[in-house]
Amino acid sequence: MRVLSSEHARLGSARQRARPAPSVLPRAVDSSSSTSAAGPLPAPGRTTHRRFWRYLMADSRPPSTLSTPASGSSFADLGLPAAVVTALADQGITEPFPIQAATLPPALAGRDVLGRGRTGSGKTYGFLLPLVTRLSQPGAARRPKQPRGLILVPTRELATQIDTALAPLARATGLRSTTVFGGVSAGRQIDALRRGVDIVIACPGRLTDLMQQGAVDLGGVSVTVLDEADHMADLGFLPGVRRLMDQTPRNGQRLLFSATLDNAVDVLVKRFLTDPVVHSVDTAQSPVTNMEHHVLEVDTAARMTVISDLAAAPGRTVIFTRTKHGAKALSRKLNAGGVPAVELHGNLSQNARARNLATFSEGNGGTLVATDIAARGIHVDDVSLVIHADPPTEHKAYLHRSGRTARAGAAGTVVTIVLDHQRSEVRAMTKKAGISATRTRVDGTHPLLRTIAPGERTYADAATIAASMPNVPNQPGHRSGGRSGGGRSGGSGGNRSRRGGPSGQGGSSGQNGQGGQGGQSRSGAGRPRRGGSGAATRTGSSGGSHSAASFSGNRSRGR
Repeated sequence: MRVLSSEHARLGSARQRARPAPSVLPRAVDSSSSTSAAGPLPAPGRTTHRRFWRYLMADSRPPSTLSTPASGSSFADLGLPAAVVTALADQGITEPFPIQAATLPPALAGRDVLGRGRTGSGKTYGFLLPLVTRLSQPGAARRPKQPRGLILVPTRELATQIDTALAPLARATGLRSTTVFGGVSAGRQIDALRRGVDIVIACPGRLTDLMQQGAVDLGGVSVTVLDEADHMADLGFLPGVRRLMDQTPRNGQRLLFSATLDNAVDVLVKRFLTDPVVHSVDTAQSPVTNMEHHVLEVDTAARMTVISDLAAAPGRTVIFTRTKHGAKALSRKLNAGGVPAVELHGNLSQNARARNLATFSEGNGGTLVATDIAARGIHVDDVSLVIHADPPTEHKAYLHRSGRTARAGAAGTVVTIVLDHQRSEVRAMTKKAGISATRTRVDGTHPLLRTIAPGERTYADAATIAASMPNVPNQPGHRSGGRSGGGRSGGSGGNRSRRGGPSGQGGSSGQNGQGGQGGQSRSGAGRPRRGGSGAATRTGSSGGSHSAASFSGNRSRGR
């Protein structure tokens, strides 16, 4: 229930409609101060990191009247119920971040909130805590296909991570949630909605599809959250977001969180937020105080050596490339060189993306190679180094990528690898972003590499990488699934066979050619694959051979 009376809300809405739309967004109420000075965008040739972030965090309309909570307020002091406070404490979370302390009181009171802060500032709990608190109030029943809370996000990874953060809070308050996004079967999502959930965490595309199918009705949503609104604008999702929000009740509460604000996000704010209370994290939390930037100019021949050396240092590293092919190729090169790495890009299935991100988060893979599309979905703590293997084309992408490190006040380092033909564009990009970076010409043996990423370099053998990296290409003679007989058709002793006789015997495997002796079998002697004569063979680990025949004929299974 909203704290405001219905009459008060009606009058407030009438005043809002009568008031001409402002030309700019409301000034941010800084979490450490009740005022925030706005100023013109610094001149391009003289921008500084601090001035750039101060510009993003301020504009010119008077702030809403609101007292900022005193520093040191606890979650209980801010009005959270005991069950939620206990659930947070069980995870070791006992003190709110500045943006949480600033946004919780108005959000709990039912006000619309615009929260601005970079990644790692605590925005996720800034909207999850008031959401679960308000939805857990007695009196509202769970209904099939009609969620009461909606969280819209730009990427599948972000949806999954928000759901993970929500899970203990939902258990503590008796709420039920589900995720809705593409790349996986819609069947389970439809079933969950049919059974009834309180909160849906969704990407706009799949949610629109389900709404058109009649699988979900947004008419009962009382609290709507837009997370990473600026990234949704970058990806072109805002038309879909507007259509979805038009389906939610006009008197519902809206919480919008974004790292930056531009004209596209401004349109959302003016259309859907009513007299929002605006908060941003303290500018002291911005990367100017805890993020170190380096531009390393390299020759083409030294590029891979420099990247491998930095990635082999202790700690978690995220490497960004411009393309999906580049991410895949770089990941394979790192693994081949003994640096465990997993990839994250749009060509992977959702299960593979989730598995690789989990592997990286759990520490089994020290390096994650990702594309820009995945940059805003990576929310992993303790990333000490971000490497731009391919420099981004524009400054916003640089800031989004770099935001994977120096999260929650921790220190971090950002390295941009620059080839000779990229120097001028990188210089212009960092200047536009207000970044003051140290520029150095290096090769694979330059001592600066040990300063940027200190510690002993460690390299793993192929077997160790294969055991820990779920998406590393299988080594010759081995396939996942426990075929120990020398790979696809190599040797004897395979532990799975097709049918009939003893395990691991018989059965040939070939593509348009005669395979070697049967190591590929499931539960017995097996049935051979038949075709033409093989043109080449590859030896398996136990001496069997695998046909690498020409592909001109048809591939068939023997009967």
